[in-house]
Amino acid sequence: MDASTTPLGVERLSGTLGAEISGIRLAPNLPDATIAELRQLWLEHQVLFFRDQTLSPTELVAFARRFGEVVRYPFLNGLPEAPEVIPVVKEAHERVNFGGLWHSDTAYLEAPPMATMLIARELPPHGGDTLFASGYAAYDALSERLKQLLLTLRAVNSSAKAERTRTREDLAPGEGRRVLEAEHPVIRTHPETGRKALYANGGHTMRFAGMTEEESSGLLEYLFQHQVRPEFTCRFRWQPGSVAFWDNRCAMHNPVNDYHGFRRLLHRVTLAGDRPR
Repeated sequence: MDASTTPLGVERLSGTLGAEISGIRLAPNLPDATIAELRQLWLEHQVLFFRDQTLSPTELVAFARRFGEVVRYPFLNGLPEAPEVIPVVKEAHERVNFGGLWHSDTAYLEAPPMATMLIARELPPHGGDTLFASGYAAYDALSERLKQLLLTLRAVNSSAKAERTRTREDLAPGEGRRVLEAEHPVIRTHPETGRKALYANGGHTMRFAGMTEEESSGLLEYLFQHQVRPEFTCRFRWQPGSVAFWDNRCAMHNPVNDYHGFRRLLHRVTLAGDRPR
């Protein structure tokens, strides 16, 4: 369909975040007005989903560049024909999936990515859905007293925590076990919407700055449970050619590891972000 003449269909997936967009074929040469409309929908819904897309790896990179600078993942090598594209794969014999817990992508970087885009290539016959959670909703639901406290705190995020939580990151080739660490505000203000979001995650957040892990654990565990309350989430069922495009500054995700014995392959690109504030 011609996105310049056909109105986009927008179907919300939940009361909090997520919308499936229809009436469009994603391509690097979409009109500027269509890209601007998609960006506004993305900012509103935090994660957008598209079905039946045919982007090749190089086209995926070129399309992603319409929204920002494409950056490489720090621990894995990309595809030979598109180094910015990371294969997110779980083989049939493996039991641990890539990033298989609630997290915000690479929060251990000084400037974590603004966004992530995934396209499904090969899927199991069942399972392998991805859950998403809204950092906006998590923040809004906190008591005023706790908001005031959290606004004064910063958190230490570390790539080393992936080894503790047994995601595929601790199995990855490439740069070995080099530990990356960054300190970010627990409550960040979105640079485009101005909204506040809870920005700590169980995959990477180790402790509050100036505190030990033991001192931090009680409040962090509460936040980790609070931010994934069912009413803050949506669930996406992948099909071949499905695309998910989420705002890493205000949304977390969790790929469900319930398809042992089957192969699952998606291709991923990430877009450069700024330092959380």
